[in-house]
This record gives sequence, C-alpha cells and structure tokens, in this order.
Amino acid sequence: MKQTFLILLIATTLLVACNRTSQQSDINVDLINNPNSAEGYDTKEPMPVMAFDCDLHDFGRISQGESISYSFHFLNRGKRDLVISGCSATCGCTVADYPRGRIAPGDDGYITVTFNSQGKTGQQYQEVTVSSNAQPSKNVLKIVAQVL
Repeated sequence: MKQTFLILLIATTLLVACNRTSQQSDINVDLINNPNSAEGYDTKEPMPVMAFDCDLHDFGRISQGESISYSFHFLNRGKRDLVISGCSATCGCTVADYPRGRIAPGDDGYITVTFNSQGKTGQQYQEVTVSSNAQPSKNVLKIVAQVL
C-alpha cells in the first residue's frame, strides 16, 4: 500500500513539473481585446499582427545538463498595439521570457526561450505557445536539440 502511494505521488509530481506554464504575465488581461471568434476574423477592427522571422530553432548537439537559450525576433506588422499575455511551454524544462509592455505597430521585440537539458537524453522537441491580442491570437515557437 505504501509503495503504491509513493509511486503515485512521484508520478503526479513529474506530470505537474512538466506541464507548468512558464512565467505568467504582469499585464492585466483586460487590456487584451481580440474580436476573433470561431467564425473568423472581424476585418472592421484593426488588429496587431505578430510576425516572427522564424518559429523553429535547432540547437544541434548539446551536452546533458547544459542550459541554452535562443531569442526569437518578432515584429508587430499590425495597426494596433501588441500585448503578449503569456507564454506556456510543453515541459517545465523550457521557459520563455517576453516583453511585458505594449509593442507599437512597426516595433519589434524578442521572446527568449531557455531549455535546460538536465536529465534529458536523445532528440528533444519543445514548444512554447505565445498568447497575445494579435491575429492569430496564438503562435507556436519550437526548439529542437540532440542531448548527448
């Protein structure tokens, strides 16, 4: 009985650790006004557009235990201020740092994704979902690495 409880406790802890959201936003979510719906985009309303130079970065081969970062560059190509409400990663080994203020039309910024390879081996694939008031409201950034 004690062994079963201990195994369940460890499994639950591991699941929670790998499903945590990276850094929550300091931005009040009331600032985000996205008129998108299941029917599509309301073209009457000007929206920010978050355009990334690329959405995938391959770190190549790295040593286990190494913590590596990559900064994804983006531009607000829309007609309204861009506000990033948060970034969530597929695993607790990956976190993202992002601008906490408004990004004016024509301005740019960076989302820095950091991957900690401690305890990882082999091919690793991680995703970070960026939520904002842009059209589309979610962008997915991907990183890959071969952990030796």
